[in-house]
Amino acid sequence: MTSKVSTAHELGKIGESAAVDYLQAQGYEILAQGFRYQHTEIDIIAGQGQTVVFVEVKTRRHQRYGFPEEAVNTTKQTRIKTTAAYWLSRQKQKFTDCRFDILSIIFRSGKDLEIIHLQDAF
Repeated sequence: MTSKVSTAHELGKIGESAAVDYLQAQGYEILAQGFRYQHTEIDIIAGQGQTVVFVEVKTRRHQRYGFPEEAVNTTKQTRIKTTAAYWLSRQKQKFTDCRFDILSIIFRSGKDLEIIHLQDAF
C-alpha cells in the first residue's frame, strides 16, 4: 500500500484489497469480487459456512461528510439486492441464508486504515 493516494479510484482499490484481507482473516471464503449485473456491482461475495454474504465496501479519507456507510442509501441497497438475487440464481451451490454487510473503511494517513464491519446492515 502506498502512503499517498491521489484518486478516488486508487482509494477504492486500497479499500477493497484491505476488505478482502480482513474478511479472509475472519474466516470468510471469497467467492467473487466485482460481480456486475445491470449496471450494479457487488464489491465482494463471501461465504461463511452455509451463509453467503454480499459485501459493499465504502472507503473514505475522512469523515468530514459523514461515515462511509452512509453512502449506501436505499436505492443502492435495492440495486445490490437485485444483483445478489441474480448471482444466487446462477449458483449450483445452495446456501441456507444470505445477508448484506457493509465494510466501512477510513484511510487515515500513510498505511493507517480503520475498518468497521457492519453485519446484516440492510
